Order: sequence, then C-alpha cells, then structure tokens
Amino acid sequence: MRGMSSGTRSAPKAGAGRGRRRAARQPLPARALRFVLRWLGRGAMAVAALVVLFSVVNPIWTPYMIAERIRLGAVQHDWVDMEEIAPVMARAAVAAEDANFCLHWGFDMAAIRKALDEGRQRGASTISQQTTKNVFLWQGRSWPRKAAEAVLTPAVELVWSKRRILEVYLNVAEMGEGIFGVEAAAQAYFGVAAADLTAVQAARLAAVLPDPKGRDAADLPRGLRQRAAAIADGAATIGADGRAACFEH
Repeated sequence: MRGMSSGTRSAPKAGAGRGRRRAARQPLPARALRFVLRWLGRGAMAVAALVVLFSVVNPIWTPYMIAERIRLGAVQHDWVDMEEIAPVMARAAVAAEDANFCLHWGFDMAAIRKALDEGRQRGASTISQQTTKNVFLWQGRSWPRKAAEAVLTPAVELVWSKRRILEVYLNVAEMGEGIFGVEAAAQAYFGVAAADLTAVQAARLAAVLPDPKGRDAADLPRGLRQRAAAIADGAATIGADGRAACFEH
C-alpha cells in the first residue's frame, strides 16, 4: 500500500497550463507598444532608403502634389535639372527664403531665435526644411509633422548636396494654384523656360513662395513689386559675396 501511494501523483488541475501560458504572454499595452515601435522602425528605414534614393533619382511627385491633383483634377509640373534653371532664379529663391542656405546644416538657429523673439510663425524655416517637408511629409503645422521634419532634415543635409537640395526645392515648390516647380511657373506666368528667366522675373516668382495660391507673379501689387525688387537686390548680393557658392558649382 505504501509503495502504491508513493508512486501516485496528483493530476494537474484543469486549465493550469493555459493559465501559465497566459501569464507568460506580455500584457496587451506592451504588445501594442512593440507593434507600434516595429512599424515605426520599418517606416524610418523606408524613409531613410528614400532619402538615399532621391539623392540620385528625381522625386517627380510629392504627397502634396498628389493631393492637389486629386482636388483640382490636374496640376502643372515639369522637372528640369539645375543646369536648365537660370542662376538668377536659384539665387532669388535663396535670397527670398533662406539667405544663409550655404552657411547652415539644415536649421538657421539665428533666424529661429529671431522669429521666436518677434513672435513670428514664419521666417525661420530653411530651404532644407521646406524641401524635406515637401518631398517626404504632409502639409500643416502639427507637432508630429514638425518633429518628423526636425529628424529628417539633418539626414537630407547629410546625404544630399546643397545643390541637390535647391534643385529639388525649385522643382517641387508650389508657385501658384496647381503650379509646381519653376519650369511650370515660368511657362505659366511669363511664357518662357526656366533657363530664360530674367532677374526681375525670377524675383517675382520668389516673391510668391510664401503665399502661392494668393499671389500672381505676373501681376503683383505695388507692395509685392517692392518686395520682388528687394529680392533681386539680395540675389545679386549673395552672388557677389560668396553665399551662392555651395549651389552654383
């Protein structure tokens, strides 16, 4: 009898194995966090691959262009290489939007501090930041978009040359309702190719960049004509003082 009792083992309680398996599994919040982090990592790798790819392949379409094409039915856009853009246009865009383009690494800290001191929301965004937003992100002023822009801009600066950044910017920037890029804008407003823009025409195109839907480069009001004249002077200045060297050679 004693031998029989010593060899007897109690049967496991029903559901005990399932309970141990449930205990071994991570709680739902932890699994959800891992899922989100996994997809964020994949997304980051995809964007990094696009940054490298677009250093040599032209981004013909951007998310905003696609959205505007859906909204309007069609958009005007013709890609042209930097060699087919008048140098005065490149200098005018830099003079208007980011005079220290050749001197910073993606963020103009002096302009950011000045904008904060003056309480302005616009004026501190560099051409590098605008290009990053236009090519990889969505429009708007949301904090997630600004955070993504802050992370991606240094990556773009690291992989792309300054000349490439400006080339892409000039080809994807909105310059009118349904008008994207300097070639389409030059044709729409002045009936010329981007390569044939004059200093005055280039400055007028640069003057519409802050409000492309509300401004007509061929018919600027007096105040904006004065702004265009100041841009033309600034373009000549950065051409003379060396601040255009990073994108003209």
